[in-house]
Amino acid sequence: MRSATASVHSATQGDSRVSDGPQDGEESSVWDRLRRRKVVQWGIAYAAGAWGLLQGLQFLTDAFEWPSSVLRLATVLFALGLPVALVLAWYHGDRGQQRVSRIELAIVTLLFLIGGSLFWYYQRSIPVADLASTAQSRTSPASSDVADPGPSIAVLPFDNRSAKEDDVFFVDGIHDDILTQLSKVSALKVISRTSVEQFRDTKQPIKEIAQQLGVKTVLEGGVQRGGERVRINVQLIDAGSDAHLWVETYDRELTAENIFAIQSEVARAIAGALKTALTEEEKARVESIPTESLEAWEAYQLGRQRMARRTSESLAEAERFFRKTIELDPTFAPAYAALADTLRLQTDYSGRPLEATLAEADRTIAKALELDPSLAEAWAAKGGIAMSRADWEAAERLLRRAVEINPSYVQAHHWLSLALRGTGRQQEEFEHAERAVQLDPLSAIANLNLGDTLHAMGRYDEAVTRYRRAIDIDPRSSQAYHSLAMLDAYARNRLADAVTLQERAVALDSGNPALSTWLVSVYLDVGDVSRAEQLVESSIERWPDNYYANLAEAVTRELRGDGAAAAQAAHKALAGYARDSLSLGVLRNGDLRRGDPGSAWARYASALPELLNTSAPPQIDAMNLSGAIDLALVLQEAGENDRATALLAGSEQVIRGIPRLGGLGYGIADAQIHALRGDKSKALAALREAERAGWRGPTWLYYRDVDPNLASIRDEPEFKAVFADIERDMARQRAELARRPKGAPLNLGP
Repeated sequence: MRSATASVHSATQGDSRVSDGPQDGEESSVWDRLRRRKVVQWGIAYAAGAWGLLQGLQFLTDAFEWPSSVLRLATVLFALGLPVALVLAWYHGDRGQQRVSRIELAIVTLLFLIGGSLFWYYQRSIPVADLASTAQSRTSPASSDVADPGPSIAVLPFDNRSAKEDDVFFVDGIHDDILTQLSKVSALKVISRTSVEQFRDTKQPIKEIAQQLGVKTVLEGGVQRGGERVRINVQLIDAGSDAHLWVETYDRELTAENIFAIQSEVARAIAGALKTALTEEEKARVESIPTESLEAWEAYQLGRQRMARRTSESLAEAERFFRKTIELDPTFAPAYAALADTLRLQTDYSGRPLEATLAEADRTIAKALELDPSLAEAWAAKGGIAMSRADWEAAERLLRRAVEINPSYVQAHHWLSLALRGTGRQQEEFEHAERAVQLDPLSAIANLNLGDTLHAMGRYDEAVTRYRRAIDIDPRSSQAYHSLAMLDAYARNRLADAVTLQERAVALDSGNPALSTWLVSVYLDVGDVSRAEQLVESSIERWPDNYYANLAEAVTRELRGDGAAAAQAAHKALAGYARDSLSLGVLRNGDLRRGDPGSAWARYASALPELLNTSAPPQIDAMNLSGAIDLALVLQEAGENDRATALLAGSEQVIRGIPRLGGLGYGIADAQIHALRGDKSKALAALREAERAGWRGPTWLYYRDVDPNLASIRDEPEFKAVFADIERDMARQRAELARRPKGAPLNLGP
């Protein structure tokens, strides 16, 4: 105590010297000094407070999916703050004492060294990109737009250096073929033409373009066509350094053989420049010459450009060009594959008869594979045909073959995601839909399909982002407006917004009967039945044999109580698509009213045989879920209760893996299942739960007034109360729609 008193006295006299050494008993009093100056208390309080704050930060990091580097950085800062807090405690714990012993100075120095060491360790162990990730997260591209670790390339649209403006299509064809040749190199990630087209005549630096497309290298070029000669200049640029990796000029006689030879040489040279080896199969595909007719090649290029627009009118034009290509060169295999794609797409976009059209597509694709068994486009087209027939297993197998041959073929990934959707494997579906966007980030169709995948998974906000992205890329994308309308109507209960969005979709592609049919649906669900019936009449007049038009006719006639007319329309709809559950349901209702479950059973056995397989459990997925539940009632009426029970159990299993709401949601399937089991209380509870969640259809009027699956609860007060609440909500939305001025801005969602 003596030495301590002396130190205090010296301090009061302004003596700030550091003592030459410890006085008697000084070494044993260091701990007492630390406690008296509250250094120990401050240290304990600081550690406890830091620990509590880190626990709170850990919770926020998990909740908001912040990068782990945020937590590590906070730990470093708290560690650095500890010695500062202890020093402050020392000097403020006893303001009268200014003298510092060597041991005390050593303690403070040691604390600073520990803190500095911690900082050095974390600075070395945390990547710079990690430390900055939080700030970048608001502006960084989505994961699908980030460059892959392997070699990757974008081929920008070539400049037309010809004297004729009409040669643009020729230049685009050269560009497209070089891009296609590069996509045959499996080790390369090659961005699709749709995305690179956005940079035609751009002034943006190569580095910025590469960042937007997620690639490391960019190929630029120009084409000059003059008389009987063609000159093609190409240069490969490293996006990071802006250095030229390879430059070449080709000056050849203008023949189809020379065009394909140049394309093959470019592909091999780029593969070499990027140190990417071609397999023997890839070399053979790259060096193949599909046609020796320059005129056939030009017609093919014009057809591909029309097909990419994806409207009823452009697909009809594409078909004409592909047929002309085949007339000019019956051995041109890619033209057969493209014609098969165009035919099949018209069953959706233009309402062509399904089976007759697919039969022709079958013959066409068989010829393509006969001419070239290694043509990825042909395997993908064959998979698309299987998908249109709802043969999901065959579609998956064929489309995987296309992806195996050409991993950069966007359409194969796109269609494979659709085939996987049919099997209910949502994560795999998502992976291929996302891969299509990685390969074609500025494609409206690829972004739209990824949005539909997210919609089916119940990730509605992300789906809206993709739909809006598709519209930003292509403001005339009728399908994107349609998908937004379906999400608004059946996932968010915004029927008024859905009507205006679907009207825009119809206006953008008035030749598409499917879009008009869905406009009927949203008008029915918002409660404007008269407007829906007017649209049905005009659709039937315009497309008397179309599946979609007759489906709309069948539903509206059934709601009106005209069973005979409904059945007639349902039969015509099934002629276009034999697996349609709603048309099958309309015909089933008529059979049950006549006491004839046997006819309904036979119809389901023909249309959905996987539900009545006697050697295995029924195969139920999101696509045939409604048909499975409807068939269960038929089996109950026929006295086949065990088989009906198996269908209901399988259906219940399916709905556990999909969301209730949305265009592919299960809606009130749980209420139907409980009602068919005779459990009224569970059925009514499920119905109320659906109403509160925002379920409004599709076709909620059918469930309220017609559906025999719900007959056991239709007279229950709670059933009536649920639908009375829905009707009040629809009255509100109809009023909102009526007040909306024509030409008002569309609500594209948050």
